[in-house]
Amino acid sequence: MFNGIIFNTGKINSIKKDYKSILISIKSNLNLKEKEIGSSVCCNGVCLTVTKVKKDLIYFYISRETINRSNFISIKKNQIINLEKSLLYGQKISGHFIQGHVDTVAKIKKIIILGKTWIIRFKLKDNKYKKLIVEKGSVSINGVSLTISKVLNDYFEINVIPHSLKLTNLKNLKKNDLVNVELDIFSKYIYKYSN
Repeated sequence: MFNGIIFNTGKINSIKKDYKSILISIKSNLNLKEKEIGSSVCCNGVCLTVTKVKKDLIYFYISRETINRSNFISIKKNQIINLEKSLLYGQKISGHFIQGHVDTVAKIKKIIILGKTWIIRFKLKDNKYKKLIVEKGSVSINGVSLTISKVLNDYFEINVIPHSLKLTNLKNLKKNDLVNVELDIFSKYIYKYSN
C-alpha cells in the first residue's frame, strides 16, 4: 500500500525484453538494502517487487499483465520514474490509499500553464472507467496522488502545484504522452456494491 506522496525518482538504467515480460534496472538514491529484496516499490504507479539490489541500482520484473495495463509497454532507457516505498504501519497518510494496481492508461490531451501551476487534461484509454472519475475525487497519475478538478464527457483535468512538479516526473509530460492511472479504491468498491 502506498499514499502517492513522491519524494524520490529514478532513471531507467537497463531494459531487457522478451515476448512475455520485461526486466528493468532503475538507478536511484531510494536507499534500498539487499535484505529488502522481495519488498514492494511503487514505480510510476505500478507496484513492482524488488528482485535485486546492487549499489544504486534496483532491479524489477514486469509481467505481461502489467505491460498490457500500463505505460511500461513503451518504456525507454534514461526515462525518469516516480518511486515510492510501501507504507509502514502507523505512517502518516498525506495523499490517498494507492495499491499500485494500475487500472488503465490515459493520454494527455492538453497542458495549460497558469502561473506556476499546470492544468493537465487526460482522456482515458478505456471508457468503462469514466463512471469512476468524480470531481474532487482522488486519482493516482504515475503514482502521484492528485485531486480531479474537472470532469467532462471525454476528459478529466487535474491541477499540479509547483511542489509536485518539482519532486515528480510530471514536469516531463507532453501532449499525447501516456500516463498510468489508478482510480480510487473506495470509488471502485462503492460502485461495485451499489450496482
